[in-house]
Amino acid sequence: MKEQLYTIPVMDAYKEDCECPVCSMYKSLENKAIDFTMGPSYMEDDIRAVTDEVGFCNNHIKMLYKNQNRLGLALMLKTHMDKTITDLEKLSASEKVVSTSLFRKKSEAKGVPTYIQTLNHSCFVCNRIEDTYKRYLVTIFYLYKKEAEFRDLFHNSKGLCTTHYADLYQMAPEQLNGEMLQNFMKDLNQIYLENMKRVRDDLDWFIDKFDYRYANEPWKNSQDALPRTIQKTNSVDVE
Repeated sequence: MKEQLYTIPVMDAYKEDCECPVCSMYKSLENKAIDFTMGPSYMEDDIRAVTDEVGFCNNHIKMLYKNQNRLGLALMLKTHMDKTITDLEKLSASEKVVSTSLFRKKSEAKGVPTYIQTLNHSCFVCNRIEDTYKRYLVTIFYLYKKEAEFRDLFHNSKGLCTTHYADLYQMAPEQLNGEMLQNFMKDLNQIYLENMKRVRDDLDWFIDKFDYRYANEPWKNSQDALPRTIQKTNSVDVE
């Protein structure tokens, strides 16, 4: 099969021996985004303006902290804090907050809570990943529609985590139609449910192995059942 450039990451992920190829793709994008954020780019004015504005989510701030460039992270967080302080000083000074009671409408102080809520749900790294991640998902549908080799890889994969199963389930009617859509949904549901049951059964045996009655029984495929379960249920690679 002749691959186009944008198909390569998707094909490579589906050729891996993993519980969720989409997790593998996302992790690769995430690592590249972290490296970009902590590279020389953090000194560029246009990048710094965005990180000052949106900050980082809880997950990615932990990943950034583990990076060796502590000075770079400190500089970004310092100017992000400068902007947050300035913005909230202006908002809090301009808002009038009054007490509430059973007979009085609640305060209309929307500025500060809305600002903080927006800040808590924004992240420079997430935003950098999102567009490419969506293109990868679209590529899955493109390959499924065009390439028999990929359909075989898809059908014979170890399934997906619940989050990425939902992403593909929701996008399918937008990307496929007719018989191709029905075939995709059948394959998608089958590989997800069969492999969830496979990992669930491995986890069940892992639990049984802590019972003295099964102490001398073989572990079968259950020794790594717990991290594989976490991958399936939470899209997290703990190993």
